[in-house]
Amino acid sequence: MSALKDKYAWTATVGEKGQIVIPKQAREIFDIKPGDTLMLFGDRERGIAIPPKSALTSLLNMAFDDGEDGDK
Repeated sequence: MSALKDKYAWTATVGEKGQIVIPKQAREIFDIKPGDTLMLFGDRERGIAIPPKSALTSLLNMAFDDGEDGDK
């Protein structure tokens, strides 16, 4: 199986309190620091997604667009 550019997969074990540790490589790639708040999106069929901060910024910008292009 060939590696896909900028595509990654990791595993995490759920502890007794329901906590997981985000692997170091994932924290480094996505610039996740202690104290950061992450959003988790879930779909019963598709699973859980934890998008990178940049994706959240883009999503929020689209959702709260102030209509500068004339659309209000």
